[in-house]
Amino acid sequence: MDLLSSFQYLLGPWPLFLCVLGTALGIIVGAIPGLSGAMLIALTLPLTFKMVPEDAMALLVSMYTGSITGGFVSAVLLRIPGTPSNVITVFDGYAMAQKGHAGRALGLGIAASFVGAVIAWVALVFLTKPLADVAVQFTPFDYFALVLTALVLISSVSGKSMTKGLLAGMIGVLFAFPGLDDNTGSTRFTFGMWQLTSGFDILPVLVGVFGIGTVMAELLKPGGKGEVIVYKAGGLWMKLSEWKSQFWNLLRSSVIGTWIGILPGVGASVGSLVAYTVAKNVSRTPEEFGTGSPSGIVASEAANNATVGGALIPLLAIGIPGSVIDVFLMGAMMIHGIQPGPLLFEQHASIVYVVIAACLLSSVLMFGQMYLMIPFLRRVLDVPRHFVLPLIMVFCVVGVFASSNRMFDVWIMLGFGVLGFLMERGGLPLGPFVIGFILAPIAESRLRQGLMMTDGSFMPLVTQPLTLSLLVLSVLLLFWPFFRSWRMSRR
Repeated sequence: MDLLSSFQYLLGPWPLFLCVLGTALGIIVGAIPGLSGAMLIALTLPLTFKMVPEDAMALLVSMYTGSITGGFVSAVLLRIPGTPSNVITVFDGYAMAQKGHAGRALGLGIAASFVGAVIAWVALVFLTKPLADVAVQFTPFDYFALVLTALVLISSVSGKSMTKGLLAGMIGVLFAFPGLDDNTGSTRFTFGMWQLTSGFDILPVLVGVFGIGTVMAELLKPGGKGEVIVYKAGGLWMKLSEWKSQFWNLLRSSVIGTWIGILPGVGASVGSLVAYTVAKNVSRTPEEFGTGSPSGIVASEAANNATVGGALIPLLAIGIPGSVIDVFLMGAMMIHGIQPGPLLFEQHASIVYVVIAACLLSSVLMFGQMYLMIPFLRRVLDVPRHFVLPLIMVFCVVGVFASSNRMFDVWIMLGFGVLGFLMERGGLPLGPFVIGFILAPIAESRLRQGLMMTDGSFMPLVTQPLTLSLLVLSVLLLFWPFFRSWRMSRR
């Protein structure tokens, strides 16, 4: 079966129904605070046991695509990112909604998501083997330098104060330490609690900081009246002038997201962050980022949707999952007796091409379904806040509890909700905190892997060209805001 035959297969009644259903469920689950695409796919995986492998992969890939896109709906309307990759979208999406342009923010996100997905699909078709060969040659030190660069980029999404942004990022790094040390097998900073053996899960942290923290802030506002977001449908469809003005931003962010998605274990959060930072640095009006900039929404959503196609490249070519959801996709293949890896193209070519075709088909379905669903999803704004806030709390508690079936994670969520509320009251941005929490374990594991390979020698950090280049870039990015402030003061 080739690519054309795969499209013909997926356009059959039953496979097409699965793709439509999977995309719709992904969008809905992604838009509900506390739920995630990974949770949806994990719950669906047992249902695919009796399916034909091609149908199972089409359903799961469609859920994957829909959940990444649906996550930005709650980020724009409720300031609660549906997935970690939508954290960056909160900065400008919610700010634009506050100004009465929620429809335009959603329209920009939908269009950017579609373009990013299509460009990543082109790379998935033509560059799978060549780019996967390059990615597999990356050393642990290269990965460490890349993630360190992303951590330094925190200063670029910190609002007005770079110092507060870096401080918030370091607090996030500190909360990433507790748990099991992968290299020694011993626990650290668990304070005798066995529940912390695996550390703090990302879902209760994310939902707590943004979801519970937002609810607390709304409840404690003077007069008991929270902020009301007024939805205006105008701007849901991008104008031709907007397509022209955002063309290079769309293309650049999609390419960045695709490339970072190819790197196993890095994830959509890094892709979204890097694309956002690049867009801000090349913009003529960088001061508008974080206050409702269309370019910020476009960069973030184009990049994180492009990582979906990019992350499938190492999964199909070398059998290495590029993200958490790709682990479930890999498990689905293995359940059906299919081993992802270099021999996949030769032994199970039909699966490869069905996955590639489903990636594009689900992106097209997502584009259409999002416009159909927005009038219904945005109804959450019409519900009085005293009804919405308890519902958000219920979704947060149920979603977090369902992810691990333990009450401990619910208490963790509430604790991080208090922390998020206090940080905002103290002027510390939440975005850098979450980014530091997500990226710190990746940086640590890659560095320690490299040190184990070199018997504790740090020399590869300066002797390997790519690693050294990324470290130099990190230093330049760290001091660039200081230099820019100095230059502006001189003027």
